[in-house]
Amino acid sequence: MKGICILGSTGSIGVSTLDVVARHPDRYRVVALTANGNIDRLFEQCREHRPRYAVVIRDEVAADLRERLAAAGLGDIDVLAGAEALERVAALPEVDSVMAAIVGAAGLLPTLAAAKAGKDVLLANKEALVMSGQLFMAEVVRSGARLLPIDSEHNAVFQCMPADYRAGTRAVGVRRILLTASGGPFLNKPLAELESVTPEQAVAHPNWVMGRKISVDSATMMNKGLEVIEACLLFDADPDDVQVVVHRQSVIHSMVDYVDGTVLAQMGTPDMRIPIAHALAWPQRFDSGAEPLDLFGVQQLNFERPDLERFPCLRLAYEAVRAGGTAPAILNAANEVAVAAFLDHGLPFSAIPRVIEHCMEVVATGPADSIEAVLQADEETRKVAQKYIT
Repeated sequence: MKGICILGSTGSIGVSTLDVVARHPDRYRVVALTANGNIDRLFEQCREHRPRYAVVIRDEVAADLRERLAAAGLGDIDVLAGAEALERVAALPEVDSVMAAIVGAAGLLPTLAAAKAGKDVLLANKEALVMSGQLFMAEVVRSGARLLPIDSEHNAVFQCMPADYRAGTRAVGVRRILLTASGGPFLNKPLAELESVTPEQAVAHPNWVMGRKISVDSATMMNKGLEVIEACLLFDADPDDVQVVVHRQSVIHSMVDYVDGTVLAQMGTPDMRIPIAHALAWPQRFDSGAEPLDLFGVQQLNFERPDLERFPCLRLAYEAVRAGGTAPAILNAANEVAVAAFLDHGLPFSAIPRVIEHCMEVVATGPADSIEAVLQADEETRKVAQKYIT
């Protein structure tokens, strides 16, 4: 039986992970659950799954949760608080697998701690890898950690890759990685109307149930841009060999195009429990709880090129990965600030890429040769972005 720590247990990925884990109580036990502010959901998860540790960010929230758990007869659950506690539970000896599902830069250090400790890292937080790049990959190699992608696209690529893919895509006969994208809720919306898009409209994704920040990233296609950067790192691919394909139905989750003309695709219903179950069971498979794919209901599959005028964030992501160094960290930090401002009704939807482009022009790019350099670029970019917005 394996012990699991879920970083970000109250978000959509965390909830889906617990659903899958609950279906296989003979294989997994929940050691630690962590959350930011949704204490009600975390309390219910603690009641159901009885972790050894529950971690929140703020001391006052921890005190509240500790009191509620004691009143419910669950005083044996150790409630911790703070960023260092996240890193601690990610590296616990009794933890075998860490689901890294904290959204944004906040997930970097605990995810890196899991990699340094040699855990099975189930990577749902793309920002951690985007920010730290080769630093993160080097820790995986050094510690012997096993990195299993959870994003439906990267998990699909992983399933379609040969076993020795870490030698580099071209070395194993891969011509292109084809990352599919739904196009989000505004694929066909007139460009002139994007200025007046509301947060409520932006988070209404047509195919997937996701958190608010990720849903906005999908609407701007920054989500796909971050995935391009992540794919280059995970599969040692050149940016020119990673192509985004708009596929409205979200049935094919990504493809790998080989030099002999073979294209392998991974298909399934749009349910995140599928890649989660794949990573949890790998190299075996078990039931995810997802509905089987009804090909007769699908009937047709459509593909088109992304419009970079409509989705400038995708263009900016390609520019960042080609620039290298701290450029991806600058891109990510600027996007996080801009998206937060938009969700708070403090920035128009169409201004999100303008904030990012400004930061990429103003903040100097340097080598990402230490975690301190990455965090410094992140901090400086957030200040520049906030100043630009206000």
